[in-house]
Amino acid sequence: MGNIRIKEGTPDERHLNFWHKLYFPEIIKGMMFSIKHVFRKQVTLEYPEVKPELGPEFRGRPVLVEEAGQERCVACGLCARACPPLAISMQAAETPDQKERYPARFEIDMLRCIYCGLCEEVCPEEAIVMSEEYDLTFHTRENAIMGKDRLLVPKEKLKPRLDWLQKFRNPDFGTVWNHQPANNTHSVRDRTRHQH
Repeated sequence: MGNIRIKEGTPDERHLNFWHKLYFPEIIKGMMFSIKHVFRKQVTLEYPEVKPELGPEFRGRPVLVEEAGQERCVACGLCARACPPLAISMQAAETPDQKERYPARFEIDMLRCIYCGLCEEVCPEEAIVMSEEYDLTFHTRENAIMGKDRLLVPKEKLKPRLDWLQKFRNPDFGTVWNHQPANNTHSVRDRTRHQH
């Protein structure tokens, strides 16, 4: 195959005038852009002494929501099935509480976790959410496997993320439609709450 040439007189042909052939205007535009940014406010942080403030939409390490002294999780296993790298494992057990089941063992291998957020999306209880924590260091592989003792975080500490999730999942709530939460009871926790 030879070189592909644009036929003269076609709309694709580009004609350069004298100034375009010199390239000076484009060089000056680039320099002006750089000079303009020199005088802007600096955004560099002295990390790790100064850490950035992350919004609730940030997906850090996944954690379990602790509510009323126990985990929200009902050990349905959806998060483990949805996890692409198979980082989540759990063992369900029965409990005399209203939710009937709880995870006797719940572990996340943080070396496998890819922070995709699929576990958070499929959870019907909002029991596992992505936190703001991103700075993780492990000295051994065993230390990277987090159990319930390191995963449980009080609901109050996760309130910004839970509020953001509610707004993200229902962007038209209050504007296009406005129904009561009791109309959408999809979990054991919601059913018991709205019966009283």
